[in-house]
Amino acid sequence: MKKEQLVAQLEAAKALTSVVSIDNVIALIQALDPEVRVEKVFGITEELAENIADRIERCLDYNSNSLIDFDSAEFELSYSNEISLTSADVNIRDIMEHVTATLDEFITEEDEEGVITDVDPETQIEAQIEAEQASQEE
Repeated sequence: MKKEQLVAQLEAAKALTSVVSIDNVIALIQALDPEVRVEKVFGITEELAENIADRIERCLDYNSNSLIDFDSAEFELSYSNEISLTSADVNIRDIMEHVTATLDEFITEEDEEGVITDVDPETQIEAQIEAEQASQEE
């Protein structure tokens, strides 16, 4: 018996009489079904992780000229008259912007009805297939 059913039975008993036996209330409470909580645990597959890593790598490779702070580069002249790069700072903020933008492509959102909305239709289709397989396993 669900909570709603219990409340409905108590309301019906209230309509018949103004007094409800404590024994009846206890019996009804004991007849309640235990609440079941479903926790969704999300993880990513190895294939998805590889896809994300590949896209991040391509994004960083494409934007590689903006990832190093050339103004901070330090050089040294060696004994054989060769110029050596001794240090150069990396633009962490720019790298993180590229990584975040790439990860945003993979974000899916679930609305109130449980429908997945996504920027990438291919990912949305894969998520729907996985959801259908999960519901069939139950």
